[in-house]
Amino acid sequence: MKNTPMTIHFETTIYTLKQWTILSVPEDESVKLPSRGQISVIGKINGHECQTVLEPDGRWGQWMRVNNNLQKVAGVKSGHVVSVEMTTSKDWPEPDTPKDIADALKTAPQKVKDKWRDITPMARWDWIRCVNATSNMDTRAVRLEKTVSIVHRKHRRPCCFVLVALTDHDLAQSA
Repeated sequence: MKNTPMTIHFETTIYTLKQWTILSVPEDESVKLPSRGQISVIGKINGHECQTVLEPDGRWGQWMRVNNNLQKVAGVKSGHVVSVEMTTSKDWPEPDTPKDIADALKTAPQKVKDKWRDITPMARWDWIRCVNATSNMDTRAVRLEKTVSIVHRKHRRPCCFVLVALTDHDLAQSA
């Protein structure tokens, strides 16, 4: 049942990809989750609590960023093996909005600003992921422009994307 919290346990190695420190959810644990797309989770890394979103890796699995604060609190860094416990959550944390998206929202029509504030954190995660899922800056600019245009119309969530497969280009290529 989708609304029943699901807990997974695993060990994995933290690694660095571009400017991010991340961990991948092993396939045998990822398949236990109710979705192979984005999932809000609460959990522990080496016993230290966190709340985040597991994101799709483009290969029907998931990964998560291990931000600087969590690395410091948990005493971990790239190359360390960590013990992870994650439980699905209906509550979504607010995503970090990249600077270019925040700048576009500042200059967007008021209707877009209002809708951005009104949509759920889950929807904001989706929109940000749609823009982030390219390493080409021209494509990113087009996606950002389309995001503002689509939000200005009737859509509250991205459409026309296979969200389970949409991920950071470098992450998808790192298989």
